[in-house]
Parts: sequence; structure tokens; C-alpha cells
Amino acid sequence: MSIPSKEFTGRHMLMTTVAFFTVVIGVNVTMALYASSSWSGLVVENTYVASQEFNRKAAEAKTMAASGVVGKLSFLHGAIHYDIRNRDGSPAAVDEVAANFKRPVGDHEDFHVAFAKVSEGRFEATHRLTSGDWIVEIVSRRDGKVVMHEADRIDTGGSGQ
Repeated sequence: MSIPSKEFTGRHMLMTTVAFFTVVIGVNVTMALYASSSWSGLVVENTYVASQEFNRKAAEAKTMAASGVVGKLSFLHGAIHYDIRNRDGSPAAVDEVAANFKRPVGDHEDFHVAFAKVSEGRFEATHRLTSGDWIVEIVSRRDGKVVMHEADRIDTGGSGQ
């Protein structure tokens, strides 16, 4: 009894090629979806310098967190408010507050704002803030020394401020 030979035909080649490219395209689409849903959007000018500064910045953040000083950012009627308090809730002694507002992707809307002191621990600035995601870096100083340095990602929602 002889075994029938099976030929590799053009149809087999077509199915092999289609199967191969289906797998490649499927993997690429899956990876693109994972990347776009998990990317923080943080961009630095020089990745080497940023990596070298990481440990120093992490130690500074731990020291500031241990101090108990807490800042709160709020928006009302086109004004940006920043309250800074000590651990016990009393106003923190701060001379100046400045903030950098950055979009997670792109820099065409980024801006810097210096806050005016309204009262001890209370600062205010006027700037129209368009709706969407922002990364806000706030630095508070007393006699030139940094009291609080924080960065938060905020979402102003559908209503611009």
C-alpha cells in the first residue's frame, strides 16, 4: 500500500503567509494598546541625567513626606488656589510658591505661574486652565529654601477653568 504524497500548493503558501501576518499584526496591535494605556507620558530632555538624579530626588521626597507639610491645589472661577499646611493643620510658613503646568504629551500648552500670597499658607494665581490632563509641579520656598516640592497629575474634566 502506498502513501499518497501531499503537495505544497499555492493555496498552502497563501494560508501560511496569511497566518504569519495575522499573528504579527495581532501582536503589534496588542502591544500598542498596552503601551498607550500604561504610558505615563513623562518625558525628560536627557534620560541619562534623569536616571542619575533619581536616588537624590527620592531621598528628598522621603524627607519632605516625613515633615508632614501638605499642599492642596484647587480651582475656582479662573483662579488657581494653593493652600499649604503643617502636620497639625496650621498654615505653613512659606514666602513663595511657583508651579509648572505641563501636558502629559506635548508642550504647546505648558505654562509657569507664580502665586501671590493671600495670607499665611494661602496663595492664588490667575490663569485660564483648559480642560484635560495636566502634570503640575509645585515648589514652595521659605527664605530661598525648598519647603515643599510636589508633583501631581490632575484632570480638570470637561470644564476648563
